[in-house]
Amino acid sequence: MPDIDLQEWQKSAKLNKKKYAGFLKKNKNAKTYNRLGDLHDEAFSKIDCLQCANCCKHHSPRFKQPDIKRIAKFLGMKEGAFIQEYLRLDEDNDFVTQVQPCRFLNDDNTCAIYDVRPSDCARYPYTDEDVLIKRETLTLKNSEVCPAVFYILEKLTQIQ
Repeated sequence: MPDIDLQEWQKSAKLNKKKYAGFLKKNKNAKTYNRLGDLHDEAFSKIDCLQCANCCKHHSPRFKQPDIKRIAKFLGMKEGAFIQEYLRLDEDNDFVTQVQPCRFLNDDNTCAIYDVRPSDCARYPYTDEDVLIKRETLTLKNSEVCPAVFYILEKLTQIQ
């Protein structure tokens, strides 16, 4: 298998979007699901999130009620005040950050609320879950944001 160029990954992700979409449509099977855990570990042995932080710079997680409650408590705020200061409702009626990059992203790409971060942040980029295969639109979008998603899609499509 050829090496995957992690320097030019965003350009490659855009160029390979159709290839990834075709793969995801045809490969919703146990063999593909079973490879995700190992590929996730392999990708994150090569990719350091703290060197990237694209997810925090360009996306917002959904803040579900348990997230809001937990983070507000951590910050010593009332839930309503936390919502008013940091969140807005998006077109799907989900609470998301008011601005990007996320206001909790520190200059060194660490997270100021890491221990209590939203569940969407803790799970992102869903590369060790069936979400990667089942939610094609999200995965294709994430392949242009997260080098780990790109890496895993490249590996999956190389073995076909």
